[in-house]
Amino acid sequence: MGKDKEEKKDILLLVDGNALIHRGFHAIPHLSTKAGEPTNGVYGFTVLFLRALKELAPRYVAVAFDLPGGTFRDKLYDAYKAKRVAAPAELYSQIPRVKELVQAMNVPTFELEDYEADDIIGSLAELGKREQNLETIILTGDLDALQLVDDNVKVFTPKQGLSETMIYDRKAVEVRYGIAPEQIVDYKALRGDASDNIPGVKGIGEKTATELLQKFGTLKGIYEVLTSPLPNPPPQGEGIRPKVAQLLLLHRQDAEISQKLAQIVRDLPIKLDLKKAELADYDAEPVVKMFQELEFRSLIDKLPKNNPPQSPLSLRGEENADQGEEKLTKSVIQSNYELVDSKKEYEALIKGLKGVKEIAIDTETTSIHPVQAELLGLGIGWEEGKAFYVLRNFVGPELISILENSGVKKIGHNIKYDYLVLKQARIKLAGMNFDTMIAAYLLNPGARNFDLDSLSFNEFGIRKISITSLIGPSPLVKGVGGKKQINMREVDPERVAEYCGEDVDCTWRLKQKLETELKNKNLEKVFYEIDMPLVAVLAEMEHSGIKIDTKYLKELSAKAEQEADKIQKQIWKLAGEEFNIGSPIQLKKILFEKLGIPSDELKKGKTGLSTAAQELEKLRGLHPIVDLIFDWREITKLKNTYLDALPDLVYKKTGRLHTSFNQTIAATGRLSSSDPNLQNIPIRTELGREVRKAFVAEKSCKLVSIDYSQIELRLAAHISGDPKMIEVFRSGGDIHEATARDIFNLTPALSSRGEGAEVTPDMRRAAKTINFGVLYGLSAYGLKSRIPGVSVGVAEDFINKYFATYKRLADYLDEVVEETKKTGYVHNELGRLRFLPEINSSQFQVRSAAERAAINMPFQSLSADIIKMAMNKLAEKNLITQPDCRLLLQVHDELVFEIAENKIEKYVPEIVKIMQNIYKLKVPLVVDAKAGENWEVMEKLAV
Repeated sequence: MGKDKEEKKDILLLVDGNALIHRGFHAIPHLSTKAGEPTNGVYGFTVLFLRALKELAPRYVAVAFDLPGGTFRDKLYDAYKAKRVAAPAELYSQIPRVKELVQAMNVPTFELEDYEADDIIGSLAELGKREQNLETIILTGDLDALQLVDDNVKVFTPKQGLSETMIYDRKAVEVRYGIAPEQIVDYKALRGDASDNIPGVKGIGEKTATELLQKFGTLKGIYEVLTSPLPNPPPQGEGIRPKVAQLLLLHRQDAEISQKLAQIVRDLPIKLDLKKAELADYDAEPVVKMFQELEFRSLIDKLPKNNPPQSPLSLRGEENADQGEEKLTKSVIQSNYELVDSKKEYEALIKGLKGVKEIAIDTETTSIHPVQAELLGLGIGWEEGKAFYVLRNFVGPELISILENSGVKKIGHNIKYDYLVLKQARIKLAGMNFDTMIAAYLLNPGARNFDLDSLSFNEFGIRKISITSLIGPSPLVKGVGGKKQINMREVDPERVAEYCGEDVDCTWRLKQKLETELKNKNLEKVFYEIDMPLVAVLAEMEHSGIKIDTKYLKELSAKAEQEADKIQKQIWKLAGEEFNIGSPIQLKKILFEKLGIPSDELKKGKTGLSTAAQELEKLRGLHPIVDLIFDWREITKLKNTYLDALPDLVYKKTGRLHTSFNQTIAATGRLSSSDPNLQNIPIRTELGREVRKAFVAEKSCKLVSIDYSQIELRLAAHISGDPKMIEVFRSGGDIHEATARDIFNLTPALSSRGEGAEVTPDMRRAAKTINFGVLYGLSAYGLKSRIPGVSVGVAEDFINKYFATYKRLADYLDEVVEETKKTGYVHNELGRLRFLPEINSSQFQVRSAAERAAINMPFQSLSADIIKMAMNKLAEKNLITQPDCRLLLQVHDELVFEIAENKIEKYVPEIVKIMQNIYKLKVPLVVDAKAGENWEVMEKLAV
C-alpha cells in the first residue's frame, strides 16, 4: 500500500435526539397508529437515524437528549427562547418512544441537567478528538452545531424535509455562510437568532455580520477597532460604516451576552466509552417488535444488516436468504406452500377443493399494470398455513369453473388486479366477497399503507418475503444502482410458489381478523353493499379504457411550449435578467430583492419566504410579473403532466388509455385515479379544457357526461335539515342566487322577469364560493383570497350573514366538530368512518385542519357513496359493459359513458333515472347530462 494512501477512519456518530424529533414532527403531517398513538416525530427521527447508519456506516453511536426544565442559558439571559412557542404535547409524548428505540439498539444515551443536547454533543466531539483514527459526524436538525465543524468533525443534517440530506465539512460551511465554522458563534452574536431569542446587535443583519467577520475575524477583533465610550458623532472604526459602528457600540452588551448564549459547551464532565457505543453489538428483534407496535413496516429493511432480526413470526419454515441480504433465521409458525406443476398435483388440488365454499386467491404476472399483464400462475388457499401455487399451464377447466362460480366466495388483496389479470386470460372471476385492502382501509382510512406486507406485519408481526428479493429493486428507486430488475417469469417457480403462497396465507389470515373488526365498527353495510360490489365495476371501466387523440395532444404540446417560451421572455424582460422561473430560490430573489414586491403577508418557511401558489396569490395586482408566473406555471405543469405524458400511457394493443381507479386513497371515501390522475385536469382554465378535448369517442359513438348537480349542497340541506336550504332546492330555485340575495342584502325578485334587485354574475360567483367554501370550513381569510376585491372584514361579514340565513346548517356544523372532539372520529349517514384524533391537538394548524375535515366529511363522503351506489346499480342493470353503452370514467360527481349515437335516447333516460333515485333525500337529487365527440365540447341533453 502506498504511503500516500490515507487509512480509513472509524466514524463516531453523535445524534441530537430532540432536534431530530422536532424535525420529523414538523416535516410529516399527522401520523398515528391504528390505536391512535401519534408517531410522526418518532418516524422522522427513525428515518433520519437509519439513513445516517446506512450512508455513514459508523462504528460507534451515541445519542444526546435535552432534559425538561431550563439550562444555564436561561439563568444567563431571562428571555432565552422566550418567544419560542411551546412544543405540543403530541411531540413530547413521542420522546420516550425514541429513547426506547435507541436503547433497544444498545446505543448509549446522554442527558445532563442544566445543559442542552448540543452541549453534550460538543463535549463528546471533543472527547472523540482524543482518539486516534476516529472521525466524528454529528446528526442533527439544528445548524447551531456547525460551530463544531473542523478537520475532524462534520455535521450530517436534513436539507429539505426528510428527503434530502447533506454533510457540512469546513468548506461547505464557508460556502454557505462565507465564514469559517469557528466564526459561527460570533456571527450569531452579531446577527442574533430569532428561533432561540438570542438578541444579537439590533440593526445588523446577515450581510453586515458576514462582512464584519470576513474583515476582522472575530467579535473581539471588531470591537478592538472601535473607540469607547460611544462619542457623538460615532467613531470611524477602520472599514466600519458610522451607522454600523454606532449600533455595535450601543448594543455591545447584547453582542457579548449573545456570544455566550450561542457558544456550545465543549468541556462537560462526561465520559465516552467507545466499547459501549459500538453499534455491532445489538439485538434487532426488540426493534422489530417496536416497529410492529408503531406500524413502521417499511423501515425494517433499513435496519443495519450486521445483525439481522430473527423475525419469529416469519411464515417460512426454513432458512431463507433474500438476494444480497443476510439470512433470516428459522420461524416458529409452520407453513406448507406447494407448487402445482404436474397433472398429479393438480388433480390432488382439485380433490382438496371439493366442497370448499371460500378461497383466498393471488395472481403472479409479468407486469404491475393489469391490462398489460400476462398470467404466470395462480395462488389459492382455504386454511391457515397452507396454500398452492398453480402454474398457468396447469390452471385447468375444473379450477376455472371454481373461479367462475359465484357460489364459491373469493378473498383477495387488491382483488381488482386479480380480476383484470384473469379477465385478460379469459377467466371471468365471480364471487368476489372480501378484499383485505379495502377492509383495512375502511377500518382506518387515514393510515399510510394498506399493502399486504405492511398489514401482515402490523397485524401479526409477519415479515413477508419482499418482491425485491425475487426480482430486484425498481429502477425508479433513488439511490439504488447496479441491480437490474428482472421479470417474474425469470424467477425459479419454487421461489415464486413460496412468495405467492405466503401472500395467499396472509390474505386468508387478514380476512378472518378484519371481518370481525368491520362488524364491531358497524361497517359491514358499507363494505359488502357499496365498496365490494364496486370492485368489478371499476375493473370493467379500467378494462374498457378511453380513446385518446394523441396527434391532437402533440400539436397542443407544441403550441403550449411556444406559449410558455413567450411568457418566459416576458417574465425575463420584467425581471431585467434571465433566470430559472421554476427555482423557488431564484424566483424569491427576483420578486422580493430585485423588484421589491411587498412580502409582509407571505408565510416564511425554513428556507425563507414561500413562493407556493397560495402565497403568490396574495401578490396579485402588485406587479404584472405575478400573473405571468401563474400563467407560466399552469402551462408547464399541464404540458409535463398531461400533454406529453398521456400519449405514453396509451396501451398500443388497445389504442386506449386505461387509467386506474383507486378505492383506498382518499380518506373521505372518494374515488381517485392514477396513470393519469383525471381529477387534477383543471376545467376552469382554457388550456385545461383543451386537454379534455383529447379524450374522444370511437366512431359512431359519443361521450356522454352525466353529472350530479350541486350534490354536496343538497346533502348539506338533507343532513342538517336546514329549512331555508330545503325550501330553495324543493322549489327548484337557484341556491347561489338565493344566498347572494341574503349576503348582499337584496330584496327578493318581484316577478318571474326578475324585476327588483338584481343578482349580478359577480354576486352569484361570490355566493357560490361561500356556499361550497363553508362546507370545507373556509375561514374569512380563505374566503378573501377567493373573492376578488374583498377584505377580511367583509369576508367575515359574508360568513356571518350566511350562517344567520342558514342557521340550522351552522348549528349542525358546530355539532359535528364538538362530537368529533369527543369521539375522535366522524361518520357519514351510512356509517363510513374517518378518524381525526388530531382534532384535539394543541397545534392550531393541525387542529384547524382536522376541524375542516370533520365539517366536510359527512357531505363529501355521502356524495362519494351515492355515486358508488349508482354505479353498482347501473352495473346490476347491465348498463356499463354493453357494446353500445360503456361506463368509462368517474371524476368527482361525474360519470362519463361511451354510447352509440343511435342509442343515446335509449340509454340516457335509464341512467338518469337510476342516478336520481338511488338515494332518498329530503330534497331532489338532480343530474345534468350532455354529449359530444370529445369530453369538452358537449351539448346539453334533455333529462
